[in-house]
Amino acid sequence: MISKTAAWQNLVEHQRNQQDVTLRQLFADDPDRSARFTLESDGLIVDASKHLITDETVSLLTALAAEVGLPEQIEAMFTGEHINTTEDRAVLHTALRQPRGTNFEVDGQHVNDDVHAVLDHMSDFVTRVQSGEWTGHTGRRIRTVVNIGIGGSDLGPLMAYRALMASRHPDIDARFVSNVDGTHLHQAVHDLNAEETLFVIASKTFTTLETLTNARSARSWLLDALDGDPAATAKHFVALSTNAEGVADFGIDPANMFGFWDWVGGRYSMDSAIGLSLMLATSPEAFRAMLAGFHTMDNHFRTAPLAENVPVLLALIGIWYRNFHGWPTHAVLPYCQLLDRFPAYLQQLDMESNGKQTTLAGEPVDYDTGAIVWGEPGTNGQHAFYQLIHQGTTPIPADLLGFFEPDFPEVDHHDALIANLLAQAEALAFGKTADEVRADGVPDRLVAHKTFPGNRPTTMIMANRLTPFVLGQLVALYEHRTFAQGVVWGVNSFDQWGVELGKVLATAIIPELGNDGDLDHDSSTNAWIGRYRDFVNRK
Repeated sequence: MISKTAAWQNLVEHQRNQQDVTLRQLFADDPDRSARFTLESDGLIVDASKHLITDETVSLLTALAAEVGLPEQIEAMFTGEHINTTEDRAVLHTALRQPRGTNFEVDGQHVNDDVHAVLDHMSDFVTRVQSGEWTGHTGRRIRTVVNIGIGGSDLGPLMAYRALMASRHPDIDARFVSNVDGTHLHQAVHDLNAEETLFVIASKTFTTLETLTNARSARSWLLDALDGDPAATAKHFVALSTNAEGVADFGIDPANMFGFWDWVGGRYSMDSAIGLSLMLATSPEAFRAMLAGFHTMDNHFRTAPLAENVPVLLALIGIWYRNFHGWPTHAVLPYCQLLDRFPAYLQQLDMESNGKQTTLAGEPVDYDTGAIVWGEPGTNGQHAFYQLIHQGTTPIPADLLGFFEPDFPEVDHHDALIANLLAQAEALAFGKTADEVRADGVPDRLVAHKTFPGNRPTTMIMANRLTPFVLGQLVALYEHRTFAQGVVWGVNSFDQWGVELGKVLATAIIPELGNDGDLDHDSSTNAWIGRYRDFVNRK
């Protein structure tokens, strides 16, 4: 157990010795601190100087990473070893963004050839749709793509679609449906022209309950609008799946099925065929630029020394706060409206990966794993929850993301946005003392209320502009940060058994809601099923 090692205990002792250290003191004592704790990777600048760390902290944290064999585990992932041990699978999302011609074979599979065959299939299909060669059942061009998926089949493409507004195709809109609540599908399609709508059904097994429920309802909507001709399905539906039989049974031509592999986990899949809706709404060129951004961060993660490795350093700082300070949450605060779904995307990436209580060896952990990830774009968050971050009782480490160049320069607000970003980082780090408040002429009765403790740690992440390449860098940065933390905690970041139990129980309850048979749940669940039956029967 990692918590029993000398490396871990050294950090426990170090935290005791550092608990009274302030960021004011650290900056006062070290004029070069900002330069020394700022890293850069292909234009992505990451400033970790406003964290409660010293050179000794970093040294002890990297010693912990070395203790658990993090460099070896990174290499094992990149070379295709079955590091997803509970499912006996390789973990090769990094292979999705390797350049064409990379010589890479795993378990007898020519991975690079297969990946680029799917990318070429996607690009060819997108070109046909965007050019008007592919038309709907009545011969009209496709104007709207509706992505139906859930989890990684929705959060990634949706986040990236919103982030890449500046790269969108001028004639194709995209909408996303995930929730089995019928309202979500209704919102997506109620004002669409069925003749100009293409549905992309994203389900690896083509059995996902929520996705197939929405897909069947979407098919009914389409056929109702097109005189019920079943042949229309093949012109308005494509599939992201590996289940050719299920796809064909639905009415989709298997030639319009875009596959992926067991070594691509759902929350790591937006750069696979799962990104087809994104490619349709942008371009093959933009999608490949995003893959190049992923790849450059992959190379950095694989080759940079631990102390100079951006994802590793941020992972270790997160462990420093989660395990040695006891702080349970992590905020992601993009000062970029286009990244409004980025925190939600990272919630799944991080919390589904590392929300585990059992080590790879099957032992219960005796330390905290994972963090509660949350956030909202600035400056909106400043008028909502920043009060808690500034003056609440539990410090909340935060990532602040921004860009030097606005996405739409014709709306000239960027100086105000960046000023707020920089001001928040400064205020969170250094606060305002009671003496400084009094010096402003504040009455004594209000001094305590207007005092800010500071010492709220932040990471500043900046790039020139939010391009497809930079988006790929950012996503890969957080993917690798998540994996590195999982290695240190000794958990499997690539399974998600916690998702399954509720789904199994829901499958059992669905038929019970529509009949009056006996129930065998707990008294509360039985009562609620009874209330639901009574309500439906009264209608």
